[in-house]
Order: sequence, then structure tokens, then C-alpha cells
Amino acid sequence: MKIGLEIHVQLPTKSKMFCSCPTEGEDVPNSRVCPTCLGMPGSKPVLNKRAVELGLTLAKMLGCTIPERTWFSRKTYFYPDLCKHFQITQYDTPIGERGEFKTGNKTIRITRVHLEEDPGKTKRVGDGSALVDYNRSGIPLVEIVTEPDISSPAEARQFLSDLLAAIRNTIDLPDDGTRSVRCDCNISVGKERVEVKNVSGLQNVENCLKYEAVRQLKLLKAGGKVERETRRYDEERKVTLPARKKEYEADYGYIGEPDLGTYRIAEMAQAIKVRETPTAMTARIADQYGIGEKAAKQLVSTSIGLAELFEDMAKATEPRTALTWCTGTVSACWKQYVPEMKDDVISVVKELHDGRITDTECGIRLKSLITGEAAEDLAQASGDLDALVEKAVDEHPEVLEDYRTNEKAANRIIGAVMKSSGGRYSSAEVVSAVKRILDSRI
Repeated sequence: MKIGLEIHVQLPTKSKMFCSCPTEGEDVPNSRVCPTCLGMPGSKPVLNKRAVELGLTLAKMLGCTIPERTWFSRKTYFYPDLCKHFQITQYDTPIGERGEFKTGNKTIRITRVHLEEDPGKTKRVGDGSALVDYNRSGIPLVEIVTEPDISSPAEARQFLSDLLAAIRNTIDLPDDGTRSVRCDCNISVGKERVEVKNVSGLQNVENCLKYEAVRQLKLLKAGGKVERETRRYDEERKVTLPARKKEYEADYGYIGEPDLGTYRIAEMAQAIKVRETPTAMTARIADQYGIGEKAAKQLVSTSIGLAELFEDMAKATEPRTALTWCTGTVSACWKQYVPEMKDDVISVVKELHDGRITDTECGIRLKSLITGEAAEDLAQASGDLDALVEKAVDEHPEVLEDYRTNEKAANRIIGAVMKSSGGRYSSAEVVSAVKRILDSRI
């Protein structure tokens, strides 16, 4: 089985790709349009510089080769949501080529990264008709095309999840569900491939690939032939359905876009600084601080800010102490944490590390600092919780012995405390208290 993905990401710009219409605002259909994004005769596109910067940032993040200059082309096809009957895109001069992205232990090759404009949106109505909203027409897109290096629907989902996390971290893309990202899924179990267009959501990507793989296998086993075609995914029925015969590149009639020039982008690309991806950060933290990949991933997946706090705290104290508090009390209160608290949080943990306060005092002061709750009230609650944990550990001494070699043994104490406390404490508070007390006894 071979799977390749074409990921379309709406870039977070204030205006559209080739005109000044806003990308956000009223949701009234066709309210954010102008002659340019409607393709009116005489209108001319003007390239959005910010879209180019964001596209180049993603190309650099993926390790692509960036050309000295680039230009745009017209891709001709006839659908109602494409009002001028061609899409301005990049064909033979993408802004990035031959990159790669690591997911787990596997490297997925990136064929190309290019810029283009989004078409409009078609909405089917009950009588068999369709209405078109052109508000989306002209919104900047970056398309990331992979080689067919993905071996299973589950692997496709994991790759896409890791890639989207990296994209959101790199260009501050808002995590707004399916609005910003759509995926074309190419899959073949034999010689011919099929493309499933415009799939949104990680679960939908995995489901559509699973269905399509089974459909093709059944067809081949029955002596049939898989036709090269484009299909669509029905989310409710979880099936793919025929849309049209798959076009070949020659069918699109590419020509250079005559209303746009040639753009020298190498100097712009050199000036762009790219953030470390979550995947790379996880691997580096695990290796640099010796805390293991699982713990590093927990920090990074909670928040890049939490991982950065951990690094600063580890330098001021030591990695194990920093990990205990960042994945415990600080993580439990992370929604209330603000960056301005960083120095104070580290200072409290350093007092513990230097032996000036106890574990219990450290937990109370951290929670009070982050949440604003009174330390006296927290002290009472913490004392009650600690007493419950101590009692549970005393009643199950075998857990303590098992915990020395198996951290999962703590789950038995955690479950007992959650049950006896009747839900008075959050799971994060209980986990933190249990691990702290077990660690203090071994």
C-alpha cells in the first residue's frame, strides 16, 4: 500500500492572496469579495507579501530547497466555485522542493511546497441545486505534497497530526478544527492510484483511507481493475464515492500568469528564522536532559511554553526536579499560568532544591502563585489530600515496592484516592500528590 498526501493550509493573513479583501469577518455569503477575487474582466492580482513569507517559513521548516526566484501559473479547470475558470497557483517553480519531515522513527519525503489561492465554497441545497459562496475565493493557501512514503491509514493520521502541530507552532496557525486545513488523499494498493479530495479532520483522513484500501483490494480480488479517478468522502456514511475521472497534468493547460511578475525570494528566505518543531524539540529535550522521550513528549504536547519553562527550571535546579514540578503542579494549573510568572515559579522550585522548603510547601506556593488562591486554604486542602494518599500507600505497601521498577504501579494508589476523595480533587492534583509521596518513600 502506498499513500501520499496533499495538505492544503489556509495561511493566517489579514487579506487575501491577490487582493485586499479581508480573510475574516462577516459570514454573510459573498460579502467579502471584490472584482479581483470574483475574476471580473480588467481586474488584476497583486501578490500578498505576508503570504509569501509564511509559505517560505513552512518550506524552511520542512528542509526544502528554495529557489532564487519563483513565479505563478494559471491552472485551468471549469467548476462553479472557481469563478474565473482558472486558479492562480505555482507549477514549475514552487517556493520549496525536496524536503522531509520525521514522524516517529520514519522520514516522509516532501515533494514540493507551493502557494496558491483557494476557490469558493459550494453548498448543496435540498432540491438538487447548489449555491456558491465566494468569500473563501482568493484566501492564501500553501500546499504541501508528500511522496507516497506512507504505508497505512494509521501512519497517515500520525504523520498529519505531527505535521499540523509543527505548522501551528511555526506560523501561529490557530487550532480551529477543520477550517484551516484540508487534505487530498492519494492511495494505491496496486498499480493505479485514486485521489480522495478535500478531506477535513484526522479521523476522517484515516477513515477514508481505510475504506478506500478495502474497496480497492476487494475490486482487485474480484478480478476488476482500479480506475484512476477522483473520489469524495461522505463523512456520515464513511464511504468514498466517485466524483470524476482523474485529470492528468496536461488537462489543466498550465500557462504562466501574465498579470504577475517573477519574484526573487532567496534573500527573503535567508532572513526568516524558523522555530524548532515540536517533534525536534521532543527529541532534543529527551536527549539533552536525559528524561526519556515519553516525558519530553508530555511536556511538549501540553504546551511549547511548558517545555521552555522546564528547560529554564532544569538549568536553575536539575532535570528530575524540574520534570516533577512541570508535569505535576505547574501542568495541573497551566491554564492560569502566564509567562510573566516564570521567574517566580522557578524561584519557588529552587528554594525546594536548595532545601529551604518542603515538597508540600513548594506545591502550595506554586499553586497559590499560579491560580491566585489563598495559601492557607490550599494548605488545608493539600494536607487532607496528602493524608488520603499516605493512608492508601500504608494500606498497599506492595505498590511501593512495585513502583520502584514500574511507574504504572502508582495507578492503583491514584484510583484508590480518587474513589475515597469523592471527586474533591482533580485527577492532576491526585497524580501529582501520589507521585510526590511515592518518590519520597523510595
